[in-house]
Amino acid sequence: MNGLNGPDDRTAEDEHQRFAHYLDELAVVRDEDEADLVTRILRDADTTMAQSAIVRHLDRHAAQLLTDEGFTAWARAMAEISAEREFLARRLREWTLLRAITAGEPWSSEEVTTATDWFQRKAVETLSSPTVLTLLAEAGRTRRVRADASRRLRQRHHRD
Repeated sequence: MNGLNGPDDRTAEDEHQRFAHYLDELAVVRDEDEADLVTRILRDADTTMAQSAIVRHLDRHAAQLLTDEGFTAWARAMAEISAEREFLARRLREWTLLRAITAGEPWSSEEVTTATDWFQRKAVETLSSPTVLTLLAEAGRTRRVRADASRRLRQRHHRD
């Protein structure tokens, strides 16, 4: 069986191929061409696939830039492009919150406790702030987040 049993199968294969192609393009895009490429990908008729490719790119690039001075300008440019897409806009806001915490900029407990499960897991995984870890150990959205934050605090305490 070759997987091309009808028009729907051919379309599925094409969207998988486009997705892989988009990820390849995004991995090597020059900074000055990134906004145009992201805009072009978001015009794809398969909006779910296009947004999936872009969120992977945002996650990869934001993680690379998290402590870099260029993060703010990059996040602002990506936010303009993705403003109409709530999932992408929320992900960028949450990366910006991670950036604020990492850089010692202002943030609120409410932002952390009302953030998505993704954000809270990522915060526990990447941040070393005892304030944030304590907050998530006490008020994280899920048992997993609370337990992981508590474990990170204990590990941090043993190292100190």
